[in-house]
Amino acid sequence: MRCGADGLVVTARPSRAWTPAEFTEAVHWMGPLRVPGLRVLFAALIGTGVALGAVNVLAISPAERHHAGWLAGVMPAALSIGSMLGGLAYGRHAWPGAPAKHLVAASIGFAAGWLPLLPDPAPAVAVLGAVLPGTFLAPLLTAAFLTVDRLAPYGESTETFAWLIACIGVGQATGTALASLADAAGALLVAAVPLAGAATALWLLHRFNDRLSA
Repeated sequence: MRCGADGLVVTARPSRAWTPAEFTEAVHWMGPLRVPGLRVLFAALIGTGVALGAVNVLAISPAERHHAGWLAGVMPAALSIGSMLGGLAYGRHAWPGAPAKHLVAASIGFAAGWLPLLPDPAPAVAVLGAVLPGTFLAPLLTAAFLTVDRLAPYGESTETFAWLIACIGVGQATGTALASLADAAGALLVAAVPLAGAATALWLLHRFNDRLSA
């Protein structure tokens, strides 16, 4: 019955007479990247993606050293649980200040959250340690989406959000590669990869925060 109804809609006179509207406005060759604030945000999100991409390697490496295979799955899950809790806390209140300020605050917590994992802690401590950066992940990403919504050029919101997702993905691939290369040099260097990515994101968001508020 549904298929028949769809066929009637498609073959009806209004449907057959409809033609898409022509887009006459000139499109800038850089698209959303022409906005300085978006360039800062996208570069910072690559750093955030680096931290996320390094997590799997960061979990596998101590799992092998401590003969705790379960850690490879539980540690990324702990990061996700922390993100869920942080998202719930962030969504329950109307926090003061603009999303650009929230980005900096969340990035501070996200970067600091990786510090307890530097000394190669015991597996149980590593799981708890993974919860810490995760707590700030959802607020950080939420503030990023809100900032994109404010800065996206008129008529280019879809493309702008696609850039946001793509930059996080590029960062994740880079983080996984860097952590894999660092694994041969020892646990400290592997744990430094997500910290470096998060710290880079924090520096960009703090240094150029005025562009995110424009």
